[in-house]
Amino acid sequence: MFIISNFLNALAGVINVVFSVYIWVILGRVIISWVNADQYNPIVRFLYEITEPPLRVIRRYLPVMGGFDFAPLVLILGIIFLQSFLVPTLQQLARAFG
Repeated sequence: MFIISNFLNALAGVINVVFSVYIWVILGRVIISWVNADQYNPIVRFLYEITEPPLRVIRRYLPVMGGFDFAPLVLILGIIFLQSFLVPTLQQLARAFG
């Protein structure tokens, strides 16, 4: 059973890192939107392509209000919620199998 325990611990660690990196990607996208960066720059295009699908879904339910887009904030809060729920849950499951 230690194999399952190690797997779940490793999975929790990877998920934690992926969520943290994605939060930084969203913050990068927000900063780039403030400075009106070149839309043809490969880094800018990558940031837009990787963040636009979930932001588009959020914007469908939460429109831009007063010129301020709350979608990135809602997405970051959602990721923090998932991170604080999913990672400890997987770690507790790993301890149960260990």
